[in-house]
Amino acid sequence: MSKKLVAYFSAEGTTARKAEMLKEASGADIYEIEPEKPYSQEDINWRKPLSRCNREWIKKAKPALADTAANISEYDTIFLAFPIWYFTAPLIIRSFLDAYDFSGKKIVIFATSGGSDFSKAVAFIKDYAKGAEVVEGIMLNDINTADELKEIANMF
Repeated sequence: MSKKLVAYFSAEGTTARKAEMLKEASGADIYEIEPEKPYSQEDINWRKPLSRCNREWIKKAKPALADTAANISEYDTIFLAFPIWYFTAPLIIRSFLDAYDFSGKKIVIFATSGGSDFSKAVAFIKDYAKGAEVVEGIMLNDINTADELKEIANMF
């Protein structure tokens, strides 16, 4: 039996709630991926051209992490959850992937979105999680209880 971790980034709390359900469904440990400078509502307002998220995206920035205490070496499977930004994973996910060695790990992608799928996110994760097996999980939008995730979580 492999040891599992739910690692997630959530800017507005939606993904955090889903990550907690995934933790409960899988029996995994949980770790929040946090930027060194937290995002405000103004920062993530993509409709404003000069918002922080737009500036980061244009520059392909690598936002600094608040910490790198996830101890990835203890885990075989990482459930990676995040909101879809710009049709892919937020750039803070690249910062997370660059901070650790994922060689030999299985990364299962879970996401939340206002309408985009996460096919581009799979390629994004594969580009930065060198040596890991990257698996497309599911969109968590319509999941409302941990029980709904148990069967899916146990597949990995």
